[in-house]
Amino acid sequence: MFPRVPVVARCFSLALLCVAGTTSALELPLPPEGEDIVGQVRVVKAKYEDTFADIGTANDLGYLEMVAANPGIDPWLPGEGADIVLPTRYILPPGPREGIVINLPEYRMYYYPKGQNVVHTYPLGIGREGWGSPIITTSVIAKTNNPAWYPPESIREEHAADGDPLPTIVPPGPDNPLGPFKFTLGTPGYLIHGSNKKFGIGMRVSHGCFRMLNENVLALAAMAPVGTPVRIIDEPYKFGISGGKVYLEAHTPLDDHGQPSSVVDKHAAVVNALLKREDLGRDPRLDWDVIRDVVAAEDGLPVEIGEPAVGASPAP
Repeated sequence: MFPRVPVVARCFSLALLCVAGTTSALELPLPPEGEDIVGQVRVVKAKYEDTFADIGTANDLGYLEMVAANPGIDPWLPGEGADIVLPTRYILPPGPREGIVINLPEYRMYYYPKGQNVVHTYPLGIGREGWGSPIITTSVIAKTNNPAWYPPESIREEHAADGDPLPTIVPPGPDNPLGPFKFTLGTPGYLIHGSNKKFGIGMRVSHGCFRMLNENVLALAAMAPVGTPVRIIDEPYKFGISGGKVYLEAHTPLDDHGQPSSVVDKHAAVVNALLKREDLGRDPRLDWDVIRDVVAAEDGLPVEIGEPAVGASPAP
């Protein structure tokens, strides 16, 4: 397993910073063919009353990715004038750039609208312990505006045991945990939906479904039709190419129950992710000291780690 040396890894990550304005992180132009990185990391100054939850919501970032990108800063009281890193640079997930792609360790969705050269990306709440979100390929089979919620018996039993009994139906409105919109997936029992609580986006909080900020789920509803493919993946380590260089983005791996794992063989997981990238060639020139630092930091920021092998061909 890689040693944990977050301070060193942090230095490599900060070398990528680009201070920018308030450009929306929701819609980003796709990179040229053979490249994988979109967006730019930004830095903002915290106000006295700011929390990571507030800053994240305002910038389409989840709570845990804010914490990971800003080690050592109090998420509830960053402090007036503190520099806060917004991790709004992403290596696109591996696989086809079509439909909806959800990467569980990122707590993030990518949506590629058909016929457009852009990607939309949103933070997500995913399944908590005992209610892990699935790794599947499915599709959107229905869209519902202002849905009612019919709590399953298992959830009613859980709430009753906690002294918080639920009705058999929760009508649309501000108390409905599905928010203003839901997408029904082809895998029974799983939804993409809004929420009546902003806190929890970008965390493990749901009963296996995917929670979005209400403004984001409504934006997605206006774009993604019934039949949109949905691919849910588990990729804590994403390799990518940009400007002839190889980059690595690392997130905390999840175990089989959807929980952060300290027992995953990270070296094996990194090597397996690397082997999937045939476009890097058979012997890419990589700095494994930097890779160890990036994996130890798990800060979600793409970091340059080397170059593809001489003569390597771009991915199709």
